[in-house]
Amino acid sequence: MKSFIALGIEYNGRSYCGWQKQSHSPSVQEPLEKALSNICAQNIKVFCAGRTDTGVHATNQVVHFEFDGARPKTAWLRGVNNHLPKDISVVWSKEVDENFHARFSAISRTYRYIIQNTKAPNASLNGLVTWHRNPLNEKLMNEGAQHLLGKHDFKSFQASGCQANTSIRTVQSIEVIRCGHFITMQITANAFLLHMVRNVIGCLLQVGEARQSPHFVKDLIAVRDRTKAPDTAKPNGLYLIDVGYSENITLPKNKIFPLGWKS
Repeated sequence: MKSFIALGIEYNGRSYCGWQKQSHSPSVQEPLEKALSNICAQNIKVFCAGRTDTGVHATNQVVHFEFDGARPKTAWLRGVNNHLPKDISVVWSKEVDENFHARFSAISRTYRYIIQNTKAPNASLNGLVTWHRNPLNEKLMNEGAQHLLGKHDFKSFQASGCQANTSIRTVQSIEVIRCGHFITMQITANAFLLHMVRNVIGCLLQVGEARQSPHFVKDLIAVRDRTKAPDTAKPNGLYLIDVGYSENITLPKNKIFPLGWKS
């Protein structure tokens, strides 16, 4: 008997080269597959909704896998977590239809990027947020961000080495807000290009410092040239927080987020 399982995964990406298994560096995928293989007593391969990069975190990465046999539901949280390192955790599980695919069934991904805007960095948040010393105007950043809404060619925000067939993406929502010393950008799109979110942040930081106007974002979209855009922002403050599916696919959510924001 085949079983098909979806899992919600939370991880701190500081110690990993990203989601995908690599021969040269530890990944998130490798210890998860080892833990699942141990629980299932067979080799398990998992498929994820979004391949996060080096140093990027997740609070609600979605994966799926199949195996021969059956296990009690407690096996996925209690059992698998006992075999995982402390910076990776299974936060929910659900049996799914055999046609479900964590990546190809997804219709949206949501990322959150957190900036600590203070004169000195916070040591306890090292690796969890991006520190920016110069004062930032979050209202200007939000104004510029609105130019990203809709369907565009995001070639100016695409990293070299990206293997996507097209640089056209649809941004469904984006907002930049401030809460005390923290500035947060939250963006939802049907899919993202390699380093796209971090390249957007790199652009918005210049807008926030008033080195560029909010219209600069629109100009970058139009020019379709990565060399005209600012440097890529650090991965420290980037989190994959949600994956959207059609209404007929109902999955749990991990709503616990260490630094908070509006739900």
